[in-house]
Amino acid sequence: MKTRKQLREKRQKRIRAVIRGSASRPRLSVFRSGLALSVQLIDDESGKTLLSKRSKGKNIAAAKELGSEIASLSKKRKIISVVFDRGGNRYHGVIKALADAAREGGLTF
Repeated sequence: MKTRKQLREKRQKRIRAVIRGSASRPRLSVFRSGLALSVQLIDDESGKTLLSKRSKGKNIAAAKELGSEIASLSKKRKIISVVFDRGGNRYHGVIKALADAAREGGLTF
């Protein structure tokens, strides 16, 4: 029987086979650890992280704050359109709150 981590990694590989970020439309990658949420804007063509931000918690309120912060920081760098990478996590709860807050902040995906 496979563990949750193995199943998430399998989903993550399946997603990353399709999703690619570029300089004009970077990948918005979300990572959930045991303590916090981490978000990165990644240019896969050059292999560089354009922007990264980490929250101080992993509840819905922290996710909303992180989503609005990443949207405002990306606007300063003139990045409006991104490709959303949920990192193999289900699109509900904290991940959905983060994505909705990023959309409200002005990012399109």
